[in-house]
Amino acid sequence: MNFRLMNNFLKIFFLAFTTFFVQQIHAQDLHFSQYFNAPLLVNPANTGFNPDFDYRVGGNYRNQWASISSYPYKTMNIWGDAQLFTDRFENAWVGVGGALLKDVAGSGSLTSTKAYASVAYHQLLGYSSLLSAGFNIGFTQKRIDISKLTFNSQWNGKFFDINLPSGEPFSYNSTSYFSLQAGINYSWFVNDNLYLNFGISASNINRPNESFFDKKNNNTKVDPRYTFFANGSLKIANVWILNPNFYYSTIGSAHEIVWGGILQRDLSAEGNGNIQILAGAYYRLSDAIIPMVGFDIKNLKITFNYDATTSSLRPYNQMLGAYEISVIKSGLYKGKEKNLKCPTVRF
Repeated sequence: MNFRLMNNFLKIFFLAFTTFFVQQIHAQDLHFSQYFNAPLLVNPANTGFNPDFDYRVGGNYRNQWASISSYPYKTMNIWGDAQLFTDRFENAWVGVGGALLKDVAGSGSLTSTKAYASVAYHQLLGYSSLLSAGFNIGFTQKRIDISKLTFNSQWNGKFFDINLPSGEPFSYNSTSYFSLQAGINYSWFVNDNLYLNFGISASNINRPNESFFDKKNNNTKVDPRYTFFANGSLKIANVWILNPNFYYSTIGSAHEIVWGGILQRDLSAEGNGNIQILAGAYYRLSDAIIPMVGFDIKNLKITFNYDATTSSLRPYNQMLGAYEISVIKSGLYKGKEKNLKCPTVRF
């Protein structure tokens, strides 16, 4: 596949999906702009899908809306996964992993803590494609400090009096539940210079209850969340790799669409990719432009992005939306030679 054909393919791909999915963006569940650097949260089929390495560990931090609030949204995530049974299966392997996620937001210190354990199975289909299926189970606990909140009924005509009854039927200041997620991925290794990957997942498929009110008298079931992503890698002139990405997620009436890409540049004298710089940009539909920069030195990748607001909130925050940092370290098991079972685009 030549570069002109690939260029046309990418244009058609992004146009088709953007046209199909264009809708107004609404606030939704916890998320990262660098969703591709939190792979286990996006789709459990990503668990252990790192063909060049045996394991990886990563972390993400996001700080949002600090310019307009004394209580900005802070989201933190640590995760890791590894490949197992690569010697037992000739054309397959198993991935296992886990993730911890914490989010603190608002004047009521609404705190969400989530823990996930995931497993995936990866099966080669011939010499140029791979099918992956994954499953995870998650535990969520949410807490809120009700004493820090004020309500309409506490307005005494001059100020909010916290000694007045709120009139709100709170039954708990914390809630917890288990959730289930499943997903599949398909990867196509076209040649040494081109790779394509698509995946879809569904979370909250057991529809757990989440509420600080009496669950008996309220419809408190969490809607399923559906996520689709598409990635690609195209090697150009042996020193550049173009990585286009597309992401769509929906839960209830909320939708999120992110698309864009990153360019990697090999700076190593040997041409082995041990030193790389990364730069690119993404766009979250009707919400933000997201420039991104980073580097990768001996399989330690650090990337930073800033969300410049483009929505109706822009006049109030002067486009100062959120910043985010991601750190990922990939490696091999000591004393063991890596047996690559599928081709990848690499320097």
